[in-house]
Amino acid sequence: MSQSTSDDRVSALKCRFEDQRGIWSPAWESVAKLNPGYLEGYLKIQWASQHRNRLPPKIQELCYIAVASSVTHMYLPAVEAHILAALRTGATSEEIFEVLGLSYLLGVHTVTMGFPILQELVEELSIPADTVTPEQQELKEIIKSRFIATRGFWPETFKPLLDLDPEFFEQYTDFSSFSPRSKVLEPKYRELIITAIDAATTHLYSRGTKIHMRNALKMGITPAEVLEMLEITSLMGIDGVVNSAPLLAKARELVPKDGSSLST
Repeated sequence: MSQSTSDDRVSALKCRFEDQRGIWSPAWESVAKLNPGYLEGYLKIQWASQHRNRLPPKIQELCYIAVASSVTHMYLPAVEAHILAALRTGATSEEIFEVLGLSYLLGVHTVTMGFPILQELVEELSIPADTVTPEQQELKEIIKSRFIATRGFWPETFKPLLDLDPEFFEQYTDFSSFSPRSKVLEPKYRELIITAIDAATTHLYSRGTKIHMRNALKMGITPAEVLEMLEITSLMGIDGVVNSAPLLAKARELVPKDGSSLST
């Protein structure tokens, strides 16, 4: 393929990408120049996931933001690109910040995973447990009721937290309820976005995925909308390619084609 033909193909891909995604960057240009056929294939699968607009464009972008900004991924170029795209689709800064705030919730999975193991080992090793007074038990019930009142559900995964450290769980209840209290995002979309965070390729927390997917469906999200969210979330796999392609492009310029030595 001649250089002019290659440049024309990259230019056409850029136009198609910008038309389809509304964004472009030097990193994507590196992908296009290194392997235009690969980028064409990605555009097809990305189009297949979103072109039916089972979810409103704004919610599509908020799902991207939630996944890219989560602490298990934190791919900032994607966060920036999708924040801009979300604003263009009509999202407010308050809505976007709520999504960023929701990404904190995956941190509690360290506790929901670890506390039951601690309980199991305490019992296995016959370590004496603290006696729970009637007053402490009453406080636990109050905290649980507050959680249900603000979050609208009670997963049994939180019982070990409530049993072992009600003070911590009380503060978690208050903090995690900030989003529902703000009433910025529609509740069904909030639950869908939390589902995306839990289902993300870098997290794959099936228990939380099921809890929040159930909540979203009960609130009126359709199975087709859940499918689109999962498909959008799966696209995060491309970030490894986009992040690394510029490094390959740079290295290729430094190393002669015969691989004999590095240029200086």
